[in-house]
Amino acid sequence: MENFFLDNETLKFHLMHPLMKKIVEMKECGYNEAQQYEIAPFDYDDAMDSYEKILEIIGEICGEIIAPNAENVDLEGPKLVDNEVIYASGTQQNQQSLINAGVYGMALPRRYGGLNFSMVPYVMAAELVARADGSFANIWGLQDCAETIYEFASEELKEAYLPLIPKGFTCSMDLTEPDAGSDLQAVQLKATFDEKANCWRLNGVKRFITNGDAHIKLVLARSEAGSGDGRGLSYFLYDRKDKAVTIRRMEHKLGIKGAPTCELVFNNAPAQLVGEQRLGLIKYVMTLMNGARLGVAAQGVGIAEAAYREALKYAREREQFGKSIIHFPAVYEMLGNMRAKIDAIRTMLYETCRFVDLSKLYEQLGKERSLTGEERSEMKHYQRLTDIYTPMLKLMSSEYCNQIAYDALQVHGGTGYMQDFPIERLYRDARITSIYEGTSQLQVVAAIKGVSNGSFLKQIKEYDSMEVNSNLAGLQMQLQEMTARFEKMCEAAKNYNNAEMYDFVARRLVEAAANIILGYLLLADADRCEKYTASARIFIGAANAQNFEKEAFVNSFSAGINEIYK
Repeated sequence: MENFFLDNETLKFHLMHPLMKKIVEMKECGYNEAQQYEIAPFDYDDAMDSYEKILEIIGEICGEIIAPNAENVDLEGPKLVDNEVIYASGTQQNQQSLINAGVYGMALPRRYGGLNFSMVPYVMAAELVARADGSFANIWGLQDCAETIYEFASEELKEAYLPLIPKGFTCSMDLTEPDAGSDLQAVQLKATFDEKANCWRLNGVKRFITNGDAHIKLVLARSEAGSGDGRGLSYFLYDRKDKAVTIRRMEHKLGIKGAPTCELVFNNAPAQLVGEQRLGLIKYVMTLMNGARLGVAAQGVGIAEAAYREALKYAREREQFGKSIIHFPAVYEMLGNMRAKIDAIRTMLYETCRFVDLSKLYEQLGKERSLTGEERSEMKHYQRLTDIYTPMLKLMSSEYCNQIAYDALQVHGGTGYMQDFPIERLYRDARITSIYEGTSQLQVVAAIKGVSNGSFLKQIKEYDSMEVNSNLAGLQMQLQEMTARFEKMCEAAKNYNNAEMYDFVARRLVEAAANIILGYLLLADADRCEKYTASARIFIGAANAQNFEKEAFVNSFSAGINEIYK
């Protein structure tokens, strides 16, 4: 039987990271729910056993149901019938299988019917689902909306809606509008308070809404009349049962065809305020978007893993000139680079998840009691790392996902361009990852702060303080040299004294920092397990060469160069 968790031992390697003990013990609050809930663990080992068992269940569903359904879901797609989205038959089976298994609401507290899992196994499940079918990953991943409801909504809304998530009620985040794509401050959908009905009324249009006919919708709307920026926006919860939204159309897309993308018209739709007025974009959407970007990063890793496995299988089976093509240097070099890139983005994915876990756990603890000075310092540390790692992770995961899908199709040659092999679908599904939830260019805008304020460099030097096995010393020295050159590169960019020029080279600065951080994370993995040494060597060698090119560009950049591109 196919099991996407058991056939990938790298997942268990990251699940068993040393920092997980601290995360689990904080998450379980001294394991005080063991007597209240039968599913609650009584110690760390019991908790990790639960994590593994649930991931095994999801891995089996992915391997036995979701992946075999993926091709037909891509062909059939959802349909719009009488203002209702009907999922493809395979999507319906996927959804019901996961509901029956009781694995929705993994991260929700048990009092709402959830499993109270940390972010690491939840995101790992998202990776498994994405490997099986990138389009279904969007439907699965939008349960992230529950986190926003849990963190910011009133107790009344929490009690009403959070228990629905483990039952499989679907979610969507309705942000984008025809004239407000990446610039969410330009959102114009209006929210007005109806005193008689004691609710808000939403009127306007939303566009490109993934899973647009969801049961529970979180909607960004302009609540402050006369406002024109983000301070006039609030966040609202709309329930589909009120039937006050018209689905104007379903988009026809290049990929992820199983996940419906809709244009919606809100017609005096009743809604409830989430949190406080005027904090919709400034606080709530930013928090939700961070979670969504983590989800897209997991989707990128999952699709990349699927593409690599298809390429590896094909290279072993396809014979040319009397031998399997995997034995040709041009092919096994591509496969080696693909494997190294996947190991790199996966280790950054779960490093970021650990930062998110600890950041949220300290924040939650601070609501229950006063934090000690050390705890407050740790909370700020992990919040800062979450903020700077999330955009870098989303950038690198989505870009590598596209590169790996591209190379995997290339390994297939002409057959890869045909619809006879899964790689054609995977190639199409990969493309969106570097576009939605903030394009790669916008991730650079967010991540460059970590370069300009020295946060990345500080973290790099913290990684460098670790002691590694003697056989890895050469790789560590190479990373140290790359770090020294990176410092000079940053100084050269600052010396421009020109904001536009600095922005022009920002992507090179961010990617150079990412190359070093990914290199150190792989080095740490290789130190824990020899298996990752090959990926560390391949990746660091390639990253070093790439950084030389980026450094040369930054160091030779002049005020006139950017004029060429205008």
